[in-house]
Amino acid sequence: MRGAGALVAVATLAGCAGAWASSPRGEPAVAAPALAPGAWAVGREDWVARTLARLSLEERAAQVVVPWIGGHYAARSSDDMQRLRRWVERGIGGVVVSVGLPHSVAAKLNALQEWAKVPLLVFADLESGPGMRLAGVWSLPHLLPQGGGTSFPPVMALGAIGDPAIAEAVGRVVAREGRAVGIHATLAPVLDVNVEPANPIVNVRSFGEDPAAVAQLGVAFLRGVQTEGMLAVPKHFPGHGDTRVDSHLDLPTLPFDSARLAAVELLPFQAAVAAGVAGVLVGHLALTGVEGAEAPPASLSPRVIGWLRRGWGFDGLIVTDALAMGAVVRRYGPGEAAVRALEAGADVLLQPDDVDATIDAVAAAVRSGRLPAARLDEAVGRILRAKQRVGLDRRRLVPLDEVDRRVGLPEHQALARRVAERSLVLLRDSAGLLLLPAGARVTLLVMADPADLIAGRALERALRAAGRAVRVARWPEGAAPVAFGGLEAVLDSADRIVVALHVSPREYRGSVDIADEVAAWLDAQARRGRPLILVAFGSPYAVTAVPHAPAALLAWGGGEVSQEAAAEALLGRLAPTGRLPVRVPPYPRGWRAPVRPRTPP
Repeated sequence: MRGAGALVAVATLAGCAGAWASSPRGEPAVAAPALAPGAWAVGREDWVARTLARLSLEERAAQVVVPWIGGHYAARSSDDMQRLRRWVERGIGGVVVSVGLPHSVAAKLNALQEWAKVPLLVFADLESGPGMRLAGVWSLPHLLPQGGGTSFPPVMALGAIGDPAIAEAVGRVVAREGRAVGIHATLAPVLDVNVEPANPIVNVRSFGEDPAAVAQLGVAFLRGVQTEGMLAVPKHFPGHGDTRVDSHLDLPTLPFDSARLAAVELLPFQAAVAAGVAGVLVGHLALTGVEGAEAPPASLSPRVIGWLRRGWGFDGLIVTDALAMGAVVRRYGPGEAAVRALEAGADVLLQPDDVDATIDAVAAAVRSGRLPAARLDEAVGRILRAKQRVGLDRRRLVPLDEVDRRVGLPEHQALARRVAERSLVLLRDSAGLLLLPAGARVTLLVMADPADLIAGRALERALRAAGRAVRVARWPEGAAPVAFGGLEAVLDSADRIVVALHVSPREYRGSVDIADEVAAWLDAQARRGRPLILVAFGSPYAVTAVPHAPAALLAWGGGEVSQEAAAEALLGRLAPTGRLPVRVPPYPRGWRAPVRPRTPP
């Protein structure tokens, strides 16, 4: 696609990569292994060559495979750990680690590294901060917090702030805390341009709907990550923002021509490549507009991956999206998808459905001559160079006593609070309801997934601490209308009704909409003159389902810092200063409502 080569504004964005200083010999000028532009062409190639030379075909096939593992504690002798040990001893190249307490994650990764012939490259989804994975969540039944890494609001909050310096600071925290527990690469930032309000899986995971703003903030975020010695692997190339299908369920299509793709979807990714990004995650998206009705997923497309390699000269890691997702498994077996991805030019096979079958299929494809051995060696070489860039040729274990000194620090938590507070957007307050007066009787209606145990709790706690009388009613998303009958009496005595909408994208759900019955009931309450204040702790588009609500506030995420920031605004202690990074009809991008003068009690 020639149109992609003519993107504008990239040179300006790439200029900010100059902070990644390198010595004349190409090595980072600082002690931490910061990743400088062009770093993939330098380094101790002898380690890469020696390591590659001593690997058998089966071990090379295993090096490109990166399975998913849980971050929970498990004894080394447990069945769970012995299963992982078998994969490690087969030679897998790394793992993508999920949720666990920081010390549990670090200890588990250390154990796997000790068993590995070649050090493992550890990936994690840290797109909204280390707390997204380094978290103990809550202990039931008493909801005792277990602590963990720093959790930030979703990155659309950074879009509402619009300050690249803050985005970079968040990226630094991601890397500092992640590296402390043994994570080397984050599958972030999300560089999808969210121009489709009905997108079921991107939504608040995107910086916004303006390609240039997404590029600027995304480059700042990844610069922060890589300055602190972690690999940034943005996603979902070539762009998942204008789709209505969740690729966890099925294959989304992009019916756009090359000119449109260049102007919108591809622009942030080209900016990232120009800025020296370490890797790119390629999504399961069919580009029917340029490859026709039978287009394969981009992750298996030689043409699409060729835009990165030949069109932009990118020589970093190309990572597939999870090969266990519906967009792939509904069409290909695990072995076939893996071989096709390598044939197309991918280097890392992320989260296959069957690890052993994938390794066997790759090795068999080389033996049969279908997959050239040189193509496999090229992929393994890139993986080894990535390992070298993060220092795995020198040290593979992390000291457990460092976890306490680097994860969840007060200064990191303060940055998360700052992001939550500065990103609040007031859409409207036509009746002056936002300030909850002293002595006000407040009904808090919490709409959330039943599994979301913290939804509304920090907000309730903050309002009670400020002396407000709070009555709480909870009902699950999609509750039947019959469940609303008992709420009418609760609303009758309220001076303010705060509706906490915890509606966020979630894989395999297929929608981020409020159920029609719920929206109709809420809007009917507003039309009756009820003093409704909508607070969106997730999708900003959720408030459009209740157009008659007199007040609406956007808080972007449902974490504690976002709930506490919203409480500060409701109590008149904080004036919302964020601006819409997306259109929320009838409000345009860039909108924020004027805040009425107020005197907090």
